[in-house]
Amino acid sequence: MFAHLFKFIRNPQCIAVGMMFLIMGALFGNWATLIPIIKTKFFLDDAQLGLIILCLPIGAAMANPISTWFIHRYGMQRMTLVAIAGMCIAYLLPVAAPWLWGVVIGLFVVGITIGFTNVSMNTCAAALEIQLKDHIMSTCHGLFSFGLMIGSLSASTMIGIGLVPFIQSAILSGSFFLMAWLVRRHILTIRDDIHEAESEAQIKFFLPKGPLLFMISIAMCTNLTEGSMADWSAVYLRDVVHSAPYLIGWGLASYSFFMAMGRFFGDYFIPRFGANRILKWGGILSALGVALAVAAPYTWICILAFGMVGLGVSCGAPILYGAAARLPNLAKGVGLATLNTYSVISFLGGPVIIGIISTAINLQVALALISFIALLWVYLSSKISL
Repeated sequence: MFAHLFKFIRNPQCIAVGMMFLIMGALFGNWATLIPIIKTKFFLDDAQLGLIILCLPIGAAMANPISTWFIHRYGMQRMTLVAIAGMCIAYLLPVAAPWLWGVVIGLFVVGITIGFTNVSMNTCAAALEIQLKDHIMSTCHGLFSFGLMIGSLSASTMIGIGLVPFIQSAILSGSFFLMAWLVRRHILTIRDDIHEAESEAQIKFFLPKGPLLFMISIAMCTNLTEGSMADWSAVYLRDVVHSAPYLIGWGLASYSFFMAMGRFFGDYFIPRFGANRILKWGGILSALGVALAVAAPYTWICILAFGMVGLGVSCGAPILYGAAARLPNLAKGVGLATLNTYSVISFLGGPVIIGIISTAINLQVALALISFIALLWVYLSSKISL
């Protein structure tokens, strides 16, 4: 059960790619935990906050279609390093902004870096799977979740001790920039064996159909669930559950921890039980977790419930990203970039819908919607063989 993890740890290229996922997760976790502070700073209601958050998916959606051209032109390795460095800088912008339009512009720039980073680093992970003839995608996504936990816990702790958000964000960004620099040579040595024979003329964005359409539909459900937990768990604990300030990041940390555990062992369980079965049971577990948090709004019950959701969604992205990257008859990164465009829109745009419903009714009803979304991906998982 642990053999695949030991192989991953012993391979410097795997560690290097995994660090890219961890950095992205930690930066996002830090930002997500600071969202309630942004809400209070600018006197926003839930709907206004949701619209501000929408700037992220707009930026990401614009970056995704053109990311494949940059990957083909400059290489997935270089684009991964450039994009992750840009992300370390971009995440400081919305935190430092003294006025609301600064937050809007900052989040748009963050979205662009997310789009480029997501496609390039997942393409690197898929190429490394081919190079090593082994599964590593789930473990890489597990490091994203582990980073999400690190980011949320560090932000929650530093908020609790009164450290200025920009200072703690700058410390994290600087540390991760250095980490990416230290592993750069291992990223640059990854062989590019995915669709080597494809010509540049074949690189274009297109409307999905067939298996890719089903993958996208499932991915939108799983990513809407992920995004809603990431953006609203801290707000839910603060505004609905009325948790202590030092605990508002623990819901996201629990969610991230169990998602990381599911992904770390996903490369062991997915080949043995099948991707479809893992997706179905993940949807059921996520639906139950959200329902528990809505029905029993108490701090420790919600922390446990968010953990259930994290475990439920854990293997969705590794399964779907890996499958999209391996689709035949597509140029390098096109299948993954197409799926990622819709995934990022639902991951970052779903919380906007939650905010609008929350303002119109309340946040508990808004989160209850996620239970139905989770059951929808259970149904869709039975319609395609992954």
